[in-house]
This record gives sequence, structure tokens and C-alpha cells, in this order.
Amino acid sequence: MIIMREYWKKILTIGLLAYSSQSFALTEKLTIEDCHIDGIKQQVKCGTLQVPENYQQPNGTQININFAVIPAIDRTQNKEPLMFLAGGPGQAAAEIAATLRQGFTEVRKTRDLILVDQRGTGKSHPLQCDEVEGNSPYTSIPEELDLEDVKQCLAQLEGDLSQYNTENAIRDFDAVRAALGHEKITIYGGSYGTRAGLVYMRMFPQSLSAVVLDSVGPIEVPIGTFGQSSARSFNMLLAHCMEEESCKQAYPDLAQEFATVIERLEENPITVTITHPRLGTPTEFVISRLKFISTIRMQLYSVEMRTMVPLIIHQAFLGNFAPLAGLTAAQESSMGMYVGLLFNIVCNEDLPRISDEMWRKDADNNFGQDASHLAWKTVCPIWPQYRLGESFYQAVTADIPTLIISGDVDPVTPPSNGDYADKSLPNSKHIILKNSAHTPGPSTCAIDIIDEFLTKKDPNDLDESCLEKIPSESFMTSLNGSI
Repeated sequence: MIIMREYWKKILTIGLLAYSSQSFALTEKLTIEDCHIDGIKQQVKCGTLQVPENYQQPNGTQININFAVIPAIDRTQNKEPLMFLAGGPGQAAAEIAATLRQGFTEVRKTRDLILVDQRGTGKSHPLQCDEVEGNSPYTSIPEELDLEDVKQCLAQLEGDLSQYNTENAIRDFDAVRAALGHEKITIYGGSYGTRAGLVYMRMFPQSLSAVVLDSVGPIEVPIGTFGQSSARSFNMLLAHCMEEESCKQAYPDLAQEFATVIERLEENPITVTITHPRLGTPTEFVISRLKFISTIRMQLYSVEMRTMVPLIIHQAFLGNFAPLAGLTAAQESSMGMYVGLLFNIVCNEDLPRISDEMWRKDADNNFGQDASHLAWKTVCPIWPQYRLGESFYQAVTADIPTLIISGDVDPVTPPSNGDYADKSLPNSKHIILKNSAHTPGPSTCAIDIIDEFLTKKDPNDLDESCLEKIPSESFMTSLNGSI
């Protein structure tokens, strides 16, 4: 049996208008104090806000919503703060505070950053499934996931799971805004955070002065069908490799080498002995088709990690899986998702809208076929159900200045996703960053555009000249790390 955060990461690897006044009534349930967060030397603010687990029962069970506030470097301009809506679903915003502080340096020069752990993540009543003691990401494979794993996960979760949905998360976010005394805020949503951001725009448009949606998960497109988008991203990588002379010379048959590795793994996993990338000890390493594909897919999310994909494929073709093991080690030490919330939301808000025909079309691709479907099809049939009303799935039309950002080679939220939001929102602009992957907002070019937009609040009056200076993809051509 395997409950693996690393595996969950690999398989991925949003109105109550009268509620606004109710939010202010929650200020007596607010606690906030100076604190320090790992990775940040500067003193910040940490707080909790007590809210109802079920907003229809305000005097019932209460939960604490955890948040952090990173103060602006210069607060004299008194600009509206930026609230960060994390991805996933299942990412805790406060847990990545140090990363966000660095990535949003331009923005926080004049604005506070508000980081709220979505209910079900971080310190906001986390819905997490613990690792099985002794489980190793080197010997476990995705194909081993079964119903007992799911039941073990569910047994660890507490609370009324039907209340850990996107709409209640937005009620929490707006309650934090109100409790902190802000009439209006700006918001940045990345990945699933864009879905949350769109719901925020629908439920509490009066609370928002500007919105940034980075790598859009539109309400109209169900989360879960990643086969076609991953294949698109992978095929663009292959094409870019052939366009770069050094990559083409090093890996002239890269597409065929990938297909050969997959064919070898199709029937049986391969077991090799490697030197543990961190410990230096002999370690058994099991590679299956799904493990290989899911590991490659995770690299497609990042421009930096994409540079290694041709080398990893080529070395695997030669029978050397040490580079692949190195990626496993990196993922082993990276932050996991709160998988209880991930499945709770996707299984209930998205999967019921995916037809058999949609699954079939998504699997008709030359990269992973249906590899990204396994977890959903295993977990969701036995996950406790709740359903949101049909109004939740209607296109959002709020007239709020909105900047939409897409990375051209994104494997999970391709630019076509951003077109949905751009079409329905009356005051928006969609910019596409070439040779950029998932959530490129914090990149040097995009963050300058974001900062200008948050000040001007006019998506059609921005300096986008840096978009033409984004370099082409480059790739590692040898084990010594040359690019």
C-alpha cells in the first residue's frame, strides 16, 4: 500500500454578496502578531482568523484560517495589498512565503503581500495523507496505487469534507481581507489559484480593484485531463531541441529514443541499483512506464527543469537511470501538496463534468496517453461526494481590470485556457510568454508587467517590450552540465 506525496505531486504534478458585512463581524476572532518565517530574515506578521466550517451554520464548528503578511518595503504610498491565491488545489501559500517574497520583490516594494493557507492546507485545518512508514520513492511506482491506499487516506481526514470547497475558500479569503481592514485588495492567482481568483471575482467583485491570473484553470475547462496539454508541451520541447544545433547534434533521434524507452517499460518495470543521490549508498531503483512519464511530465512545468529532459531520455535509452534518480531525489525533498484537499476539490468540482469521450480524446496523444488519468479514476469513485450549483460553472463576467498570463510551453494550463477568461471578462488582456512554462508570472519580464498593471489598473496600457527578449529554450547536452 502506498500513500505517497511524491506520487501525488507527479500526477499533477473556485455568492453571498451579503456576506461582506458578516466578514467584518469576524474581526473579534482575528489574532495577529509579529513573527519570523523560515527563509525570511525580515519580521513579518502571522495571524489566524476563526471562521465557520459551514457558512450556513455560523454558530457551528469553527476552524482557524492561517495567514501571513509580508510588509511592503515602502508603506508610505499606502497601496492596496496583493493577496496570493496558491495553486494545486492543495498548496499552502504561507509555506512558500520565502519563495513568493523573492519572486514578487518588485510588487512588495510598495505593497503588502497577504498569504492565506486555503482551508484544507498548511495550518488551516489541513487535509493531508501521511506517508506509509518505510515507503521509498525509489522503489514505489504509480501502478501500485489501489483502493486501500485511498481508504487509508480518507481515514486520516477530519471534518465535513463537503465544506472544503472552492466557494468556502473564497469566503475565507474575503473574511481575512475584511478582518485586516482593507476595503479593497488586488489578487494574484497562479494555476488553480486562477480558478479561485475567478470565483472571487464572481462572489465578491466589490472587494477587488485588480486581478492577475497566471496560467489559467478556467471554470469552463475541468481539471484532470492533462494528456493533450502535456503532449503539446513535450512535442514543443522536441521541436525546440531540433532547432538548437547543439541539442540536435547530441540527440538526433530523441523522439524515437523516448518511444523506445516507453516500449521497454510497457510490460514490466526495470529495477537497477544506483548510488543514492543524497546518501551515497547503494539503492534499488524501480522504473515503470508511469513513473518515467510522470517524472518527465513534472520537468515540463519549469523552463529550468526542461533543460534536462533530453539528457534524461537519452541516458535512459542507454540504460543509465542515474539522472532520473537525481530528479526523484529533488522531488523527494521538495514541498508536497495537501492531497486530501486536492482530491476533495477535483473529484467533486471537476471530474463529474468529464465524459467518457473527453477521457478518450485526452488519451489520444503521443506522450503519456492516459497516464495522467490513473489517480483520478482510482480515487474519485470512492471519495465522499458534494456538488456545487450549476451557477458555479458559468463563465465569469465581472468588470474588474484583469491581466491574464500564459506560458507558451505550459504542460497543464496551455494558452488556450487563458483565452476562455479573456473572452468572458470585459476588461482584460491576455499576454503569452514564449518559451515559458507554468506560472511564469514571477519571471523578470512578467513581474515588471504585473507591477505596472497593479499600479495603472489598465491591462491595455502596459510596456510589454520585454516579451520580445525572452530567450529560446536551451538544453543540457552532456552529463557535465553544459548547455
